[in-house]
Amino acid sequence: MVRERDRPRLWRAAFAVIGWAALALQYLLLAGPADGWAVVTRTVQYFSFFTILTNILVALALTGPLLKPTRPLARWTASPAFRAAVTTYILIVGVVYHFMIAPYWSPEGLTLGVNLVLHYVMPAAFLLDWVWFTPRGRLRWIDPVKALGFPLIFGVWTLVHGLMTHWWPYGFVNVDELGLDRVLAVFAGLLVCFLLVGLALVGLDRAFSRTRRDSSAPAL
Repeated sequence: MVRERDRPRLWRAAFAVIGWAALALQYLLLAGPADGWAVVTRTVQYFSFFTILTNILVALALTGPLLKPTRPLARWTASPAFRAAVTTYILIVGVVYHFMIAPYWSPEGLTLGVNLVLHYVMPAAFLLDWVWFTPRGRLRWIDPVKALGFPLIFGVWTLVHGLMTHWWPYGFVNVDELGLDRVLAVFAGLLVCFLLVGLALVGLDRAFSRTRRDSSAPAL
């Protein structure tokens, strides 16, 4: 029987392995049989997907707690603000994929399996990790605002890289087809979604914290 204190480690170890394996397989599928400059180009494209970058953060957040607490990665990933930010990012990944990408794309074989892991399994796993194992009552209302830095940097990179190469990671950010104004509006709308989800997590964090305090209070 698994002891209560061992459950977070087992959960995180299992999904860290799944997450890293899916990321590695996705790279192999994207890079494909290529050499020379093509490998460099496809590698840059691989790291230009928000899904990939966010799943790397998820895998790091699951790996960090498995290390000694003194390790830099362990300290960094232990921050409730960091874990809430990653939860926000990966939830947006799942929702955007489900509603804005999946209806127009039908992957098969290994590509289908990897996409299911990166867009559905990992978001669900990390949300449950946040609900079950992350300390409560430490988030501030400013934290979701600070967390917007990551998607903002991604947006700037996407525009700069896309305008230089005319390669776009997602159809809804394709400036060549949609125009800059529409794409900027999409980015603005997504930033609002990031902020709202982040604020919702802070609200849940405080609600969970109050519930735990009330349940642990001695009866009069």
